[in-house]
Amino acid sequence: MQTHAPIRLGVSACLLGHKVRYDGGHKLAPLVRDILGPLAEFVAVCPEAEAGLGLPREVMRLTGDPSAPRLITLTTRKDLTEVLQAWASSRVEALAAENLSGFILKSRSPSCGLARVPVHAEAGGEPSLTGIGLFARALLDRFPGLPVEEEGRLGDLGLREEFIARVLAYARRG
Repeated sequence: MQTHAPIRLGVSACLLGHKVRYDGGHKLAPLVRDILGPLAEFVAVCPEAEAGLGLPREVMRLTGDPSAPRLITLTTRKDLTEVLQAWASSRVEALAAENLSGFILKSRSPSCGLARVPVHAEAGGEPSLTGIGLFARALLDRFPGLPVEEEGRLGDLGLREEFIARVLAYARRG
């Protein structure tokens, strides 16, 4: 009888209940844990915590050009773009050894958001909802075929089933 390695999914650590958010909290996604947990081994990733930005930490947001936004802290206006991009570049290379079959990212996060992440103009006003988080961008660039989804969209049964099918197909390519 042949045994297969378990499916491995990268997941934003806050979605698994890890207290890594800027305020020391989490964003546990029971759907991810309870529905996908029995199907997969999770590899937790928190860009801000792993990049050494501390806990708790100042709120950050994407600012400037939506196609090349900067990661700026809200109060002190510190630019953390290079810190997070350097960490992300190294981390996605390390993830290549993790044999991932998919990734679930935290929506609207300046590091992990996959789509519609607010990008604020320097002059203020309404943010553009066209951004992609800095880690999400590095992940997509490094693994262009990897099934990647945001946790919020997995609440839709059709999208969840499609994501699972894509993950299983990717795992079989292994």
